[in-house]
Amino acid sequence: MSGGLLLIIIAALLLFGPNKLPELGRAVGRTYREFKEATRDIAEDSPVAKPEAESVSTEAQSEKRDTRRLPE
Repeated sequence: MSGGLLLIIIAALLLFGPNKLPELGRAVGRTYREFKEATRDIAEDSPVAKPEAESVSTEAQSEKRDTRRLPE
């Protein structure tokens, strides 16, 4: 495991140079933090199902199916 990590670090140093790595690390950290916050917000939002709305949408879908025709 540590051998692979060492290889990745050496490849990153060769590709980006030692001056760019801290900037890249900060950018990756910010992106990861924003992603975690967004997923936390999505997980906290629990959708409230309304039985009336579901039955209306089911009826609308069945009407759409009835009006569709196959091409001749």
